Amino acid sequence: MSEKIIGFFLSEKFIVPIVVIIVGIVIYKIAEKILGKANIKGKNDLDKKRRNTVVILLLNIIKYSSIIIGLIIILDVYGVNTTSFIAGLGIAGVVIGLAFQEALKDIINGINIIMDDYYVVGDVIIYNNFEGTVISFGLKTTKIKSDMGEVLTVANRNISTITNLSQKKAVLYIEIPTSIESDQKVATKTIEKIIGEISKYSYVEAKESEFLGIEKINSTTINYLFKIKCNQGKEKELRRNINKKIIENYQKNNIKLKD
Repeated sequence: MSEKIIGFFLSEKFIVPIVVIIVGIVIYKIAEKILGKANIKGKNDLDKKRRNTVVILLLNIIKYSSIIIGLIIILDVYGVNTTSFIAGLGIAGVVIGLAFQEALKDIINGINIIMDDYYVVGDVIIYNNFEGTVISFGLKTTKIKSDMGEVLTVANRNISTITNLSQKKAVLYIEIPTSIESDQKVATKTIEKIIGEISKYSYVEAKESEFLGIEKINSTTINYLFKIKCNQGKEKELRRNINKKIIENYQKNNIKLKD
């Protein structure tokens, strides 16, 4: 009995599956490392996000291909006629295609999404009135996370029309209600200083950001207006930073804000 057990552990039926699994894992890890370097070397944020999405897709393909090839090798070791098995895949493919046509649609449309540059991981998109950031993109599904933390999982086959907010710039128009009693020259210089500080942020287009002058005026208030151009998806963060800068600089220069 013990000899049979030892014989089994030393046989191809035991050793080959273990070797196949180890080799598969090693191949996947090597591919992950190599493709990861391609991701790091992106020229800009958009390029890095696009490379990251392609990396995820390729790793999925490598993983499933390794599983299929490994399964065929293991079946061959256990005496299954893999030649006829592979030949039979042509007929089986038709049957599987009919049974899993929705999954195939997901994969095909996933490839189209990449080729047609619909979006990449990290983009802010709107899908059926749901706005969020693409946090995952696979062969079958796309996951979108909203600012509130909700995660929407969408089958790739259902994605035909989306609005990508990350592929264009956003323009923010900021009005600052200021007391008419404040010195206008000081207020103007202060706002120009605020614009200069904000323009140093990497996601802000400095050349497209400028002070526009007085937008409104009444007996107690002057509304100064300026515009800032930034990357889509950064608007909320930018507004918070602008508000902080306004308060800090207005207090420093004794300028009064109005409600």
